[in-house]
Amino acid sequence: MGTAILAIAAFAVLFAAVDGRADDKLVGTWKLVSASSTTSSGERSEPPYGPNPSGFLTYTGDGRVSALISYAGRKPLSFGAETPAQQAEQAEAFKTFLAYAGRYTLAGDKVNHHIEISSIQNFVGKDLVRTVKFQGDQIVLTTPPTPVNGKIQIIELIWQRLPAGS
Repeated sequence: MGTAILAIAAFAVLFAAVDGRADDKLVGTWKLVSASSTTSSGERSEPPYGPNPSGFLTYTGDGRVSALISYAGRKPLSFGAETPAQQAEQAEAFKTFLAYAGRYTLAGDKVNHHIEISSIQNFVGKDLVRTVKFQGDQIVLTTPPTPVNGKIQIIELIWQRLPAGS
């Protein structure tokens, strides 16, 4: 019996190492600290999610990722009979919130988010690759040059690790 348990434990460690999760420093929940963007020529652009966005990013030990980013100052939606004003509110609510989830892989300084569901349907089935830099209890995720609002931009997101159970 003891040998079987030892064999199962050894297999679990081996599987985690092969799967890339044994020493995965990404695992946990992260809170958005800041978001900034620069043009491909290095000029600062408008913040990609407005001033003072909020967000959470979660990486699980079984290779799942979920991301939620909200612009600051979002307004509550009106309820009742649908009107053109409510349609405009809904469009604004959609425009000011990003959510996606899927699987991820970490290889060297690159994390690849394999998107399975997203508030932006165009992301589904795509891979979002980010350069990741670990700085103590923070990570910095940087996009490759990406078209945003008609300009090619590089987006940098700084995330703070949340303590377990918080």
